[in-house]
Amino acid sequence: MDLDGYRCPHSFADYVLDWGARIVDDARRMLKDLTDRTQGKPLFVSDELPHYGTVLGELFHKLVPPEPTGKPGRPRKPEQVIDTDLDYATVHKTRQGAQVVKVERKVVHGSEQNILARLEQSPSHIINTAYVERSNLDWRLWDAHLARKAPTVARSMRWLNAKFAICVACYNLIRPHETLSRGADRIFRPKTPAMAASVSDHQWTFSELLAYPALCQ
Repeated sequence: MDLDGYRCPHSFADYVLDWGARIVDDARRMLKDLTDRTQGKPLFVSDELPHYGTVLGELFHKLVPPEPTGKPGRPRKPEQVIDTDLDYATVHKTRQGAQVVKVERKVVHGSEQNILARLEQSPSHIINTAYVERSNLDWRLWDAHLARKAPTVARSMRWLNAKFAICVACYNLIRPHETLSRGADRIFRPKTPAMAASVSDHQWTFSELLAYPALCQ
């Protein structure tokens, strides 16, 4: 089972997390969920799994009708044109054993100039997948059901989803983030990813989280 998702580089909040077999339907579900939760188009960075580029093209495009030819016959189908403000890049890592020996970056959609300008406003100034990789590591360490080659087995996806939703809420709303909580003076002032993302104005408690009314589908 593979984890996938989006962790904000500014607030360290996990906006969306999903797991599956890394097939196109999994990528479609995850990216649709992400775009529903965000305003505008974030900078998308992933590994070279082709499904991400396919789904981003489905989500962000315009249909341009062809010019009429004046000839008889069935008209051609509209051309799918990717939005010019979509920025998407990939990272390819070459490994020798467990060691990364080479990292190659490629701009798939958008211009390199626009992507570099967006990276200048980000804590990370290069194209990388470090944030989602750290998110994956965190959840595999914190949740035994998601650990690789572990004896623990989730017997119900329904209960696994419910438990994981509470875990993600605890991370975003309750648990202070070390980097966010220490300013230039290094004094610890509790600050959660949700506070950094301006989703909440205070650190939640477990009682507050468990008592919060949720929309169940």
